[in-house]
Amino acid sequence: MNTELNWFKSSRSEPPGPGGSQGCVEAATLEGEGIAIRDSKEPGGSVLRFSGTAWSAFTSMTRSDTP
Repeated sequence: MNTELNWFKSSRSEPPGPGGSQGCVEAATLEGEGIAIRDSKEPGGSVLRFSGTAWSAFTSMTRSDTP
């Protein structure tokens, strides 16, 4: 299932290698509404799935100055 999705990383991710990050969070848009998240170091590992509403709430909170 993980290989069927179009996974992408942030443009701010550092490339792997000396001085760079060896892993990053990858995301994929799900059919319908939602997003899947995984660890790029373990592409065959666990995937977290969020509804569009839940993902919007999460990203809004990460950008917010208030808890």
